[in-house]
Amino acid sequence: METGPAIFAGAVFALFGGGLLVWTAARVRHREPVAEGVSPVASATLATLAAAVALAVAAWCFTRL
Repeated sequence: METGPAIFAGAVFALFGGGLLVWTAARVRHREPVAEGVSPVASATLATLAAAVALAVAAWCFTRL
């Protein structure tokens, strides 16, 4: 992978994953729903999993430099 696209993709995935993780934690801490009409535990788990996957992809992109 070329350096420029790898840095850009890694930064995008890192910002998305970090932002989703912080947002999910804030919603759970204030006992507000993460997603409307869905089980609170299931939505928080799925959002946390998606954030972890995005951060893992960001780490993979950064290792390709």
